[in-house]
Amino acid sequence: MRIAEIYRSKQGEGLLTGTESVFVRASGCNLRCRFCDTPYASWRPEGDDLAVNEIVARVERLGAEHVVITGGEPMLFAELIPLCERLRQLGLHITIETAGTLYLPVVCDLMSISPKLANSTPGDDAGTWVRRHEETRIEWEVLRRLTRDYAFQLKFVIDDPADCEEVEAIVSRLPGCRRDGVWLMPQGRTLPELRRTEAWLKPLCEQTGFRYCPRRQIEWYGPVRGT
Repeated sequence: MRIAEIYRSKQGEGLLTGTESVFVRASGCNLRCRFCDTPYASWRPEGDDLAVNEIVARVERLGAEHVVITGGEPMLFAELIPLCERLRQLGLHITIETAGTLYLPVVCDLMSISPKLANSTPGDDAGTWVRRHEETRIEWEVLRRLTRDYAFQLKFVIDDPADCEEVEAIVSRLPGCRRDGVWLMPQGRTLPELRRTEAWLKPLCEQTGFRYCPRRQIEWYGPVRGT
Protein backbone atom coordinates (compact mmCIF):
# COMPACT_ATOMS: atom_id res chain seq x y z
CA MET A 1 0.00 0.00 0.00
CA ARG A 2 1.54 3.29 -1.02
CA ILE A 3 1.77 5.62 1.96
CA ALA A 4 2.58 9.34 1.80
CA GLU A 5 2.89 9.88 5.57
CA ILE A 6 2.06 8.48 8.99
CA TYR A 7 1.91 10.91 11.89
CA ARG A 8 0.16 11.72 15.16
CA SER A 9 -2.02 14.81 15.46
CA LYS A 10 -5.50 15.93 16.46
CA GLN A 11 -8.52 15.34 14.27
CA GLY A 12 -9.54 18.75 12.89
CA GLU A 13 -12.88 18.05 11.24
CA GLY A 14 -16.22 16.46 11.97
CA LEU A 15 -17.59 14.37 14.77
CA LEU A 16 -14.23 13.58 16.40
CA THR A 17 -12.70 17.06 16.25
CA GLY A 18 -9.97 17.41 18.85
CA THR A 19 -9.34 13.67 19.22
CA GLU A 20 -5.69 12.62 19.37
CA SER A 21 -5.20 10.23 16.44
CA VAL A 22 -2.62 8.56 14.26
CA PHE A 23 -3.15 9.48 10.61
CA VAL A 24 -2.20 7.03 7.86
CA ARG A 25 -2.27 8.85 4.51
CA ALA A 26 -2.58 6.63 1.45
CA SER A 27 -1.00 8.07 -1.69
CA GLY A 28 -3.05 7.89 -4.87
CA CYS A 29 -6.50 9.12 -5.86
CA ASN A 30 -9.07 8.43 -8.57
CA LEU A 31 -10.26 12.07 -8.51
CA ARG A 32 -8.52 15.42 -9.03
CA CYS A 33 -10.24 18.13 -6.98
CA ARG A 34 -9.22 21.63 -8.00
CA PHE A 35 -8.83 22.67 -4.34
CA CYS A 36 -7.13 19.49 -3.10
CA ASP A 37 -5.12 20.31 0.03
CA THR A 38 -2.97 17.17 -0.21
CA PRO A 39 -1.67 17.21 -3.81
CA TYR A 40 1.26 15.03 -2.73
CA ALA A 41 -1.30 12.22 -2.33
CA SER A 42 -3.33 12.90 -5.49
CA TRP A 43 -2.08 15.22 -8.24
CA ARG A 44 1.58 14.31 -7.59
CA PRO A 45 1.52 11.13 -5.51
CA GLU A 46 4.52 10.63 -3.25
CA GLY A 47 5.42 7.96 -0.74
CA ASP A 48 6.65 4.44 -0.21
CA ASP A 49 5.08 1.03 -0.73
CA LEU A 50 4.67 -0.36 2.78
CA ALA A 51 3.56 -3.80 3.90
CA VAL A 52 0.60 -3.98 6.25
CA ASN A 53 2.91 -5.16 9.05
CA GLU A 54 5.09 -2.06 8.68
CA ILE A 55 2.10 0.30 8.70
CA VAL A 56 0.71 -1.34 11.83
CA ALA A 57 4.09 -1.18 13.56
CA ARG A 58 4.39 2.55 12.88
CA VAL A 59 0.84 3.16 14.13
CA GLU A 60 1.62 1.26 17.34
CA ARG A 61 4.78 3.28 17.95
CA LEU A 62 2.83 6.54 17.78
CA GLY A 63 0.57 5.34 20.57
CA ALA A 64 -2.90 6.81 19.99
CA GLU A 65 -6.19 4.97 20.56
CA HIS A 66 -7.73 6.40 17.37
CA VAL A 67 -6.42 5.90 13.85
CA VAL A 68 -7.60 7.77 10.76
CA ILE A 69 -6.91 6.22 7.36
CA THR A 70 -7.07 8.99 4.81
CA GLY A 71 -5.62 9.97 1.45
CA GLY A 72 -5.67 10.47 -1.40
CA GLU A 73 -8.24 7.73 -1.58
CA PRO A 74 -7.56 4.74 0.69
CA MET A 75 -10.33 2.68 -0.94
CA LEU A 76 -8.06 2.29 -3.98
CA PHE A 77 -5.98 -0.26 -2.08
CA ALA A 78 -7.15 -3.82 -1.38
CA GLU A 79 -4.56 -3.89 1.43
CA LEU A 80 -6.93 -1.63 3.34
CA ILE A 81 -8.98 -4.74 4.23
CA PRO A 82 -6.24 -6.60 6.16
CA LEU A 83 -4.88 -3.31 7.52
CA CYS A 84 -8.20 -2.48 9.17
CA GLU A 85 -8.52 -6.02 10.49
CA ARG A 86 -5.10 -5.77 12.15
CA LEU A 87 -5.91 -2.37 13.64
CA ARG A 88 -9.20 -3.70 15.00
CA GLN A 89 -7.31 -6.59 16.66
CA LEU A 90 -5.27 -3.95 18.49
CA GLY A 91 -8.48 -2.42 19.84
CA LEU A 92 -8.06 0.87 17.97
CA HIS A 93 -10.93 3.12 16.88
CA ILE A 94 -10.79 3.27 13.08
CA THR A 95 -11.99 6.15 10.91
CA ILE A 96 -11.76 5.90 7.13
CA GLU A 97 -11.87 9.11 5.09
CA THR A 98 -13.14 8.54 1.56
CA ALA A 99 -14.79 10.42 -1.29
CA GLY A 100 -17.40 7.67 -1.48
CA THR A 101 -16.72 6.57 -5.06
CA LEU A 102 -15.20 3.13 -4.28
CA TYR A 103 -16.27 0.32 -1.95
CA LEU A 104 -14.25 -2.22 0.00
CA PRO A 105 -15.67 -4.49 2.76
CA VAL A 106 -13.51 -3.04 5.53
CA VAL A 107 -14.06 -2.96 9.28
CA CYS A 108 -14.21 0.52 10.78
CA ASP A 109 -15.95 2.52 13.48
CA LEU A 110 -16.66 5.65 11.43
CA MET A 111 -16.89 6.04 7.68
CA SER A 112 -16.14 9.70 7.00
CA ILE A 113 -17.50 10.32 3.51
CA SER A 114 -16.77 13.48 1.53
CA PRO A 115 -18.77 13.42 -1.71
CA LYS A 116 -17.37 15.88 -4.22
CA LEU A 117 -19.64 18.65 -5.45
CA ALA A 118 -19.47 20.32 -8.86
CA ASN A 119 -17.27 22.99 -7.28
CA SER A 120 -14.46 20.41 -7.06
CA THR A 121 -14.06 19.80 -10.81
CA PRO A 122 -10.66 21.04 -12.04
CA GLY A 123 -10.15 23.63 -14.77
CA ASP A 124 -9.52 22.98 -18.43
CA ASP A 125 -5.76 22.90 -17.87
CA ALA A 126 -6.24 19.55 -16.13
CA GLY A 127 -6.76 17.86 -19.50
CA THR A 128 -8.56 14.50 -19.44
CA TRP A 129 -9.01 14.76 -15.67
CA VAL A 130 -11.80 17.29 -16.19
CA ARG A 131 -14.07 14.68 -17.78
CA ARG A 132 -12.86 11.78 -15.61
CA HIS A 133 -13.44 13.71 -12.40
CA GLU A 134 -16.86 15.02 -13.36
CA GLU A 135 -18.09 11.61 -14.54
CA THR A 136 -16.97 9.73 -11.43
CA ARG A 137 -17.17 12.18 -8.51
CA ILE A 138 -20.60 10.84 -7.46
CA GLU A 139 -21.26 7.09 -7.43
CA TRP A 140 -24.76 6.62 -6.08
CA GLU A 141 -24.63 2.88 -5.50
CA VAL A 142 -21.40 3.21 -3.50
CA LEU A 143 -22.74 6.11 -1.43
CA ARG A 144 -25.91 4.22 -0.60
CA ARG A 145 -23.96 1.11 0.36
CA LEU A 146 -21.52 2.99 2.59
CA THR A 147 -24.29 4.89 4.36
CA ARG A 148 -26.23 1.65 4.83
CA ASP A 149 -23.39 -0.56 6.06
CA TYR A 150 -21.45 1.79 8.36
CA ALA A 151 -21.76 4.41 11.05
CA PHE A 152 -20.98 7.49 8.98
CA GLN A 153 -20.68 11.22 8.65
CA LEU A 154 -20.98 13.19 5.41
CA LYS A 155 -18.67 16.17 4.90
CA PHE A 156 -19.07 18.62 2.03
CA VAL A 157 -16.66 21.36 0.95
CA ILE A 158 -18.59 24.60 0.33
CA ASP A 159 -17.48 27.54 -1.80
CA ASP A 160 -20.74 29.34 -2.51
CA PRO A 161 -24.33 29.35 -1.20
CA ALA A 162 -25.42 27.61 -4.41
CA ASP A 163 -23.34 24.58 -3.38
CA CYS A 164 -25.83 23.92 -0.60
CA GLU A 165 -28.53 23.16 -3.18
CA GLU A 166 -26.39 20.31 -4.48
CA VAL A 167 -25.88 19.06 -0.93
CA GLU A 168 -29.65 18.99 -0.44
CA ALA A 169 -30.07 17.01 -3.67
CA ILE A 170 -27.47 14.44 -2.62
CA VAL A 171 -28.77 14.01 0.91
CA SER A 172 -32.34 13.55 -0.35
CA ARG A 173 -31.24 10.50 -2.35
CA LEU A 174 -29.55 8.71 0.56
CA PRO A 175 -32.11 6.82 2.66
CA GLY A 176 -31.63 7.14 6.39
CA CYS A 177 -29.30 10.12 6.16
CA ARG A 178 -29.97 12.43 9.11
CA ARG A 179 -29.34 16.14 8.64
CA ASP A 180 -27.35 16.31 11.88
CA GLY A 181 -24.94 13.77 10.36
CA VAL A 182 -24.14 16.16 7.49
CA TRP A 183 -21.25 18.59 7.96
CA LEU A 184 -20.63 21.64 5.76
CA MET A 185 -17.07 23.01 5.77
CA PRO A 186 -15.67 26.12 4.11
CA GLN A 187 -13.26 25.74 1.23
CA GLY A 188 -9.95 27.48 1.88
CA ARG A 189 -6.34 26.99 2.90
CA THR A 190 -5.89 30.10 5.05
CA LEU A 191 -7.73 31.34 8.13
CA PRO A 192 -8.99 34.55 6.40
CA GLU A 193 -10.47 32.46 3.56
CA LEU A 194 -12.21 30.19 6.03
CA ARG A 195 -13.55 33.10 8.06
CA ARG A 196 -15.08 34.78 5.00
CA THR A 197 -17.12 31.70 4.17
CA GLU A 198 -17.90 30.94 7.80
CA ALA A 199 -19.64 34.32 8.11
CA TRP A 200 -22.55 33.11 5.96
CA LEU A 201 -22.17 29.31 6.10
CA LYS A 202 -22.46 28.94 9.87
CA PRO A 203 -25.83 30.78 10.05
CA LEU A 204 -27.04 28.78 7.04
CA CYS A 205 -26.25 25.54 8.87
CA GLU A 206 -28.22 26.74 11.88
CA GLN A 207 -31.20 27.44 9.61
CA THR A 208 -31.12 24.16 7.69
CA GLY A 209 -30.20 21.67 10.42
CA PHE A 210 -26.85 20.74 8.91
CA ARG A 211 -23.75 20.96 11.11
CA TYR A 212 -21.05 23.56 10.57
CA CYS A 213 -17.59 22.03 10.30
CA PRO A 214 -14.67 24.34 11.08
CA ARG A 215 -11.32 23.14 9.77
CA ARG A 216 -9.47 23.26 13.07
CA GLN A 217 -6.24 21.82 11.70
CA ILE A 218 -5.75 25.02 9.68
CA GLU A 219 -6.57 27.16 12.72
CA TRP A 220 -4.18 25.17 14.92
CA TYR A 221 -1.28 24.51 12.57
CA GLY A 222 -1.79 26.26 9.23
CA PRO A 223 -1.76 24.53 5.84
CA VAL A 224 1.24 22.29 6.51
CA ARG A 225 1.92 18.59 6.17
CA GLY A 226 1.81 16.23 9.10
CA THR A 227 -1.22 17.87 10.72
